Amino acid sequence: MYVGALLIELRIRGMRSLKEKRHVVKSIVTDIGRAHTVACAEVDHQDLWQRSDIGVSVVSSSAGRVERMLAGVQRDVERRTDVEVLGATRSIYTEEDR
Repeated sequence: MYVGALLIELRIRGMRSLKEKRHVVKSIVTDIGRAHTVACAEVDHQDLWQRSDIGVSVVSSSAGRVERMLAGVQRDVERRTDVEVLGATRSIYTEEDR
């Protein structure tokens, strides 16, 4: 079993309130969930208007599949015009890592 984790650090352009920011973040999380078989959520900077960290996780029997899935999620977020990706970190864990 392989577990993959992806942390995407975002700058959200043009936000004037937390309400606007939450709308954009919810849209990102929903779009990721529709397009990919992963779990995702906002994991940091909930109180900042123009920053967000999105965490994504996936489980598979193949490390290659985990890598492809996380790369696809990252690529989709990078294509968005309403956010700027400041950084992304991918990690893959195996049963032996316990």
